[in-house]
Amino acid sequence: MRLKGLIAAASLILASALPATAQDKVIIGNTATATDIGLYVAHKRGYFRQEGIDVEFVTFDSAARMVTSLAGGDLQVVAGAASAGLYNAVSRGVDIRIVSDKVSTPAGRTSQTLIVRKDLIESGRFKTLADLKGMKIANSAPGTAASVTLYKMIEKAGLKITDIEQTFLAFPQHVVALANKAVDAALPAEPATTEAVNRGYAQKVLTDDEAYPGHQIAVIFYSGQFATQKPEVARKFLKAFIRGVRDHNDALDAQGRFVGDKGEEIIKILNEYTPIKDPQFYRNFPLAYCHPDGTVNVDSLKTDYAILKGEKLIEGDVNVDKIVDMSFLNAVLKELGPYKKAN
Repeated sequence: MRLKGLIAAASLILASALPATAQDKVIIGNTATATDIGLYVAHKRGYFRQEGIDVEFVTFDSAARMVTSLAGGDLQVVAGAASAGLYNAVSRGVDIRIVSDKVSTPAGRTSQTLIVRKDLIESGRFKTLADLKGMKIANSAPGTAASVTLYKMIEKAGLKITDIEQTFLAFPQHVVALANKAVDAALPAEPATTEAVNRGYAQKVLTDDEAYPGHQIAVIFYSGQFATQKPEVARKFLKAFIRGVRDHNDALDAQGRFVGDKGEEIIKILNEYTPIKDPQFYRNFPLAYCHPDGTVNVDSLKTDYAILKGEKLIEGDVNVDKIVDMSFLNAVLKELGPYKKAN
């Protein structure tokens, strides 16, 4: 009996020595695009593990399709755009929190680019934005931030969204659709944009930072259950993510291009976690802007909401301010301090 007691005591001592959060599992919905880089760096460099978090990535073709899984508890975190689906879920009483920036469009930092088939440009069918009228344009999903971007682009052309035909495809499928001439134009995110252009299928026409500067393209969401039942894990998750985003920013020049050894290290991570495996590919274009302090442009979210509501894609009324929960980010920034670019 004394031996059993000693073994039991030793087991208790060993258990107490282990990190209390060593078994915390967090399942992340993502779209495997270049702007998920903060998550990938945090995973690759062990920042999540250092916080006692085991993460699992589940890939979707758009954030709009992640909302059901987030609401149902199958996902704890989503990296993607705020959508009509999100606002509709919230209006039905689902607790979903926007907790940090993922990607936005300050002037000069593009996230998505409208591209038109090269043969349509060469034939003269497309000369100006007004020529988008009657065209079939690929977008990611209805009722998303990308759909608002296209709305702004069509508005800039002096047209209405009903003047075009939209079809909804995952970003990599935009390239295939352009190659097969199944669509006339597309609004993909990187790396699909550069792939379509490099292969000669399309040409760049208009960037989102030109059409809608300061647009809050995508954010990090938490499920309400995750935020309320595991607040410490939620804080630690965001800390690891922000560290990953900052490492990414450290590897870029002012235009968003990778530079030096740090840039090459981040490119390797992108090649590992995204469908593009060519290191040269990510050296060819500036990366979209991922805010190193996680700052969310709430006014942009409200603009998107108003447009989606006007298009009758949102049922009920939602107070956007109440969806945004900066408590976790504020705690992280208090610990890490404001971003300062490393030499």
